[in-house]
Amino acid sequence: MTIRLRPHHLLCLLTYVGKGYSADFTRNYDAIAGRLSAGETIRIVDGPDDICTPLLDDPTAHCRNESIIERDRKAADDVGRLLGASIEPGVTMEIGPELLIASRTAFRLGQTRTACAGCEWSDLCTAIASDGFAGTLVN
Repeated sequence: MTIRLRPHHLLCLLTYVGKGYSADFTRNYDAIAGRLSAGETIRIVDGPDDICTPLLDDPTAHCRNESIIERDRKAADDVGRLLGASIEPGVTMEIGPELLIASRTAFRLGQTRTACAGCEWSDLCTAIASDGFAGTLVN
């Protein structure tokens, strides 16, 4: 199978340690982290993705907000620069060990964090990156 991810979740997966918006959200993200760690392919999508699924029954879920769409755009630009490739809907990729290391290094150095401005999880992600990504679930 292929995991559908919106661009800003390419950054979120780097620091995911099992914390989330709800128990259902966390269970779902834990399963996705396991699939990513096993080498499952990612397909970039526009809008809510497989990580968002547990939130979508709520008509006010932030997944559809313009601010999140803008976050996706910024993340696609930053990750695209890092990879030297266009990050847009339909693109497929795998997060292998080399890409994970390069992505985490760029994240820790602030080179791919434009999309993180204003995110409620930013301080936690900064702390995780500063601690060498200890405890993260995508390996």
